[in-house]
Amino acid sequence: MRSTTARTQLRRAAERVPAWAYDSAIALAITAVSLLLGHDRTPQGWSGLDGPGVLLTCAVNLPLVVRRRNPVVLCVAVLTVWTVYVALDYWPVVNTLGPLLALYTVAAQRPLRQAVLCALLLAGVWNFAGMTGQESSWATVLGQSLLYTSVICGFGHLARKSAQRNVELADLTRQLRRERAGAERRAVAEERVRIARELHDVVAHHMSVISVQAGLAGYVFDSDPQTARGALGTISDTSTEALAELRRLLAVLRVEGGDRPGDEEARLVHRSEDEEEFGPAPGLDELPALAERVRGAGVPVTCTVTGEPRDLPPGAGQCAYRVVQEALTNVLKHAYPARAAVTVAYEPRRLTVTVSDDGGRAGTRAGGRGGTEGSAAARRHVPAPPPEGGHGLIGMRERARIYGGRLEAGPRASGGFEVRLILPA
Repeated sequence: MRSTTARTQLRRAAERVPAWAYDSAIALAITAVSLLLGHDRTPQGWSGLDGPGVLLTCAVNLPLVVRRRNPVVLCVAVLTVWTVYVALDYWPVVNTLGPLLALYTVAAQRPLRQAVLCALLLAGVWNFAGMTGQESSWATVLGQSLLYTSVICGFGHLARKSAQRNVELADLTRQLRRERAGAERRAVAEERVRIARELHDVVAHHMSVISVQAGLAGYVFDSDPQTARGALGTISDTSTEALAELRRLLAVLRVEGGDRPGDEEARLVHRSEDEEEFGPAPGLDELPALAERVRGAGVPVTCTVTGEPRDLPPGAGQCAYRVVQEALTNVLKHAYPARAAVTVAYEPRRLTVTVSDDGGRAGTRAGGRGGTEGSAAARRHVPAPPPEGGHGLIGMRERARIYGGRLEAGPRASGGFEVRLILPA
């Protein structure tokens, strides 16, 4: 573990060293090796290093400090000086490393065509040096020049491809990080929308009922105490149901917030406990209670079920319930007084839920605990809450899309408004 950490620290420290520092160290090392080799015993037939030879050796190797800036120009310059060096009968082997490194730099940083041209130039100088000496045959010199230049070009080209792949991988990594960050932001935004939608569905409906009943109770408090008591009872029941649904929602949010090991098991346990404490999430079985609550607010509601009821996919029943709840809330808030009708149709491959109202053309009707007189009083004296700007319809459409369905909403030809939910089921 410690050795791995040490290697990581060394690698990071090496990455912080600038490239010119490496190139300077390499150029000085090659120059030193060449000078030491030239001052050693020179083979017979070659001139030993003197003042001009030392200058030419430095001129061949020291320019490698800037080998990354323009590798092709540098390689041509190094080969030119090396040719002069060989032409003056100095031992060619002394300055072999510099030209080979210059060729490698071209192959590692430039297209293969440019590297091949520089390799041919190096092979030509190599053969020129071989022809001026007597140690090796022409075939041997030619083979050496082709072998060395081919190997150097090959390694340099592979290094270039590897560097390109590293750049592409780095770009891909950055892109993936950006996409992951974007996905996380979208997930957070979607979660916020989901929470807002749930809160809207829970709060808007119950608060609308409470608002209407509170206005009714205030208006008939002195003249009709029985109606007022009925309205207060509706307020009590509605607020209790709203509190229970809010607790259920907060419990779901609490158990869905973790992502540590074991959280999935804890989530299932908490969900089971929450269902025992607060009851399961509402579904189509709760529609009669919902309709009764809306009737208690003064809006007559009829519920009709066609087809054979069956188990729905997970979440679909709650989706349908929330859509009906929001649609009836809109009737209560924006079309009051009106009659509403809820139709649930179990079709072979889909579920169709329709909520419609007559646009408030019903006149005086009985409604819940307050009776006819209370409902009429509420209709005359309880102001409707201000419109919400269409957020309820947006939330209903989002719910439908989540479960692969669609939602249609619009005015009816005969008056009123209709909301239709179609879910695959």
